[in-house]
Amino acid sequence: MFDSDEKPETRLRKLFWKELQSDRTMMLGLDGVDDDRTRPMTAQVDLAEGADEEDGGPIYIFASKNEGVGQDLKDGARAIATFVSKGHKIFAHIHGTLHADNDRAVIDRLWNPFAAVWYKDGKDDPNLLLIRFDATRADIWESTPGQTIKAAALKSLFDVDPGKDQQHEHQAEVKL
Repeated sequence: MFDSDEKPETRLRKLFWKELQSDRTMMLGLDGVDDDRTRPMTAQVDLAEGADEEDGGPIYIFASKNEGVGQDLKDGARAIATFVSKGHKIFAHIHGTLHADNDRAVIDRLWNPFAAVWYKDGKDDPNLLLIRFDATRADIWESTPGQTIKAAALKSLFDVDPGKDQQHEHQAEVKL
């Protein structure tokens, strides 16, 4: 799936998109507003626009117009999000912009039973807000199995700091 000769930035970007599609919960917030708290939201990557799973695509979130991010949303608002994959393999801090996007075709394509439980009138609920998150960049960290134990052993036995040597391989700022 991933070419071992790829740059860490490329490998981590692909891994981020793969993991986000597997575990879609992210903490999303607006940057530069009074209430800058992040909130757990379910992200859906829309591959219908022809993107490959490894290349990602626009991220959509069903929200409410009258609370949280949806209540304070202005078109083109700066967004911040954090993501931790299942098993804590990937950690990401994501930047981008948010747009209200109540395109009925997209709503129909992404609608699912989990979204439906939040809206009394289903897809026609007056509080339903579909948000498009156009992610532009992310700081991504990869945690490999046993990495902390290995680092502790190297430090205690040989007084070696493995973090500096492997940081570039397992952390990168990437364009999304």
